[in-house]
Amino acid sequence: MGLKIGVCGAGLFASSFIPLYKAHPLVEEVCLAEVFPERRAEQAERFGIKRTFASLDELCDSDVDAIALFTQRWLHGPQAVQALRAGKHVYSAVPAAITLEEMAALVRAVEETERVYMNGETSYYYPSVLYCRERFRKGDFGRYVHAEATYTHDMSHGFYAAYQHSGGDEWKKTASFPPMLYPTHATSMIISVTGQRFTHVSCQGQVDQEGDGVFDRSVSQWGNDFSNEVALFRTADGGSAQTLEMRRVGLPKGNGNRLSMYGTKASYEEQFFAKYWVEGDDAEQRIDLWDALACKQMPVPAAEEKGLQGGLEALKEDFFAGVSSVHPVQRLPREFAGLRNGHQGSHQFLACDFIEACVNNTLPTVHVWEAARYCVPGIVAHESAKRGGELLEIPDFGDPPSAT
Repeated sequence: MGLKIGVCGAGLFASSFIPLYKAHPLVEEVCLAEVFPERRAEQAERFGIKRTFASLDELCDSDVDAIALFTQRWLHGPQAVQALRAGKHVYSAVPAAITLEEMAALVRAVEETERVYMNGETSYYYPSVLYCRERFRKGDFGRYVHAEATYTHDMSHGFYAAYQHSGGDEWKKTASFPPMLYPTHATSMIISVTGQRFTHVSCQGQVDQEGDGVFDRSVSQWGNDFSNEVALFRTADGGSAQTLEMRRVGLPKGNGNRLSMYGTKASYEEQFFAKYWVEGDDAEQRIDLWDALACKQMPVPAAEEKGLQGGLEALKEDFFAGVSSVHPVQRLPREFAGLRNGHQGSHQFLACDFIEACVNNTLPTVHVWEAARYCVPGIVAHESAKRGGELLEIPDFGDPPSAT
């Protein structure tokens, strides 16, 4: 018998992963839970899903083996704990949690239930990260010195529509989600390459000045008025790192996740329209990687266009990305060929990793201890910003049992 997966949430991410789950040869059934009846019925019909549920509670009480959480970002931690305690394997969209207490509860739940938990950090499979990870593994960088990673996503690039779609009349209450509580697209690009955690942070927040009520402290569910936050980290190997989380920034859409990494022997530098590998001061050793690391855009089928209307058109590049020359496509099931992919070619790999970990009872790529090292630095960074940039220590939640 194959794996039974229950998808919780019927948004854009769910619509990207449901076809992959259904196509995977190790999956027997895909179910859907969604609190809004019309969305639940529409998505069930669209993807040929026979069993649906009105809540996560119902899904936890069902016979599914695993639950994939594609819900609001501030709900993931408690929902993952609930599903784990119900005996289900869990795949969670990022972030894993938004408080240290939530993160501690999540790690404890994984340890006590011994269920598979995987965090769906797309940056883990970005072409630039795959390239740098391999060169770092070979020692080509030399000793790590510094890295810079960004998630620059202006509100106008699909965020207004996404929050309005999910938040209803009170969408501004949650559209003020603190940028550093969504840190993992940036932090993971560095940590997954070097394997070194962040130990200390000083962060600066920029108070929003747009006046549209989105980052209004009196309206915000989190009392947040920072629309941009910049953090400087100390790393466990003696280096440093900087991450940018910006929601008001005059940059074009696309390639909002950028990584630059510097070593004593060589460096990788990435800007909006340039990606280079350089070795020392030898200009002849500069390698232009723009084409090698590019993901060819997939066409958007007519049936999918409806889901990308009302301001969500800006997200097409995120949800219809192909793969690059550095993606290890040979390890994907042949049933995935030609299916929808997204976020720089990551979706198919994330889906496959989770399914195989559940079936084989193995540690997934972004397990809970790795997820903590991506997520917790942002939680502490936001606290630092609220304290005017005070240098704070970042707690560590340890390593998986097999690594100790």
